[in-house]
Amino acid sequence: MKRLLDMLMAIAAILLLFLPISLIFLMVKLTSPGPALFWSDRVGQDNRIFRMPKFRTMRLDTPAVATHLLSNPKEYLTPFGAFLRKSSLDELPQLWSILKGDMSFVGPRPALFNQYDLIELRSKNGVHELMPGLTGWAQINGRDELPISEKVEWDREYLEQQSFWFDLKILWFTVLKVLRHEGVSH
Repeated sequence: MKRLLDMLMAIAAILLLFLPISLIFLMVKLTSPGPALFWSDRVGQDNRIFRMPKFRTMRLDTPAVATHLLSNPKEYLTPFGAFLRKSSLDELPQLWSILKGDMSFVGPRPALFNQYDLIELRSKNGVHELMPGLTGWAQINGRDELPISEKVEWDREYLEQQSFWFDLKILWFTVLKVLRHEGVSH
């Protein structure tokens, strides 16, 4: 049931947001050299690696590490990148990952392939069994500001409480957080 809802919502969102997605694609191309999309290797369900797209917000010479590990992330942002990150519009291409079956609308955010501490802690807590999400319980309870142990605690809580209604609650709070630009540190 969740997979069917994910697919229907992703198709509806892509159709509804086709024009803004196209405009963002064009703006990224016009404001910085390189491709409009950035594909990163992420850890999915059962620790399977998949390629996840985002609108590119960082320069091409940015090291391949989690943004919070960069000494000065702002120095790597493209001219349009700060806006995309603050508005969370850089996440829109992940609708493709939802359609493809690599992600869900709600679940733990997919770790980067080299975030070994996060991957290990999620595996110890059974969180690796979940489909990663565009948003999740940890996202609305701190997003970029959470230490890894606390993030996994929120993810584990989601694992134990997941339901249709809990997902709706998370989606609703996500919309509110995005509109208020809460929890974005870079």
